[in-house]
Amino acid sequence: MDDRRTVKVSKYLSKHLRHQPERIGLTLDPAGWVEIDTLIAAASAHGFRFTREELDHVVAVNDKRRFAVEGTRIRASQGHSVEVDLGLPSVPPPPYLYHGTVARSLDGIRAEGLRPMNRHDVHLSADRETATRVGARRGRPVVLTVDAGAMHRDGHVFHLSANGVWLTHAVPPRYLRFPAAR
Repeated sequence: MDDRRTVKVSKYLSKHLRHQPERIGLTLDPAGWVEIDTLIAAASAHGFRFTREELDHVVAVNDKRRFAVEGTRIRASQGHSVEVDLGLPSVPPPPYLYHGTVARSLDGIRAEGLRPMNRHDVHLSADRETATRVGARRGRPVVLTVDAGAMHRDGHVFHLSANGVWLTHAVPPRYLRFPAAR
């Protein structure tokens, strides 16, 4: 399977397992799972064909581990805009986590902190390198430091997704450290 096809299938899965399952007639269970055969049949019926082997390849090679397979079912690991309960336990975070963004977003973040926007949670990274890659998807990256230890002590809840992304409902501005202006 070539890289372009892998990306195309991955984006299709993300769209329909995280955001718009109803567009192809899928119904996710409360935890976000759907039968793989049902997914493949629904995609095919809506003009996008892929095989189980292609799906398995996408799941296996995705460096962000965006998808989880359990037996005959698949789901997105996090990032949903549709209502799901991933059943992730509350986990104490490390002292600091990181969030990648771009300069044009900084004024709003300074005023309101980090909000989930169209997702259920704010996504945070355990290291600066990952946050830099995330921010770079939208332009020149700016990495913010989140005082996750203080947030946790103050009662904020954190979850760790199966693919290593830290999730929390929101990050108020007082817990953010911005890089020095250049």
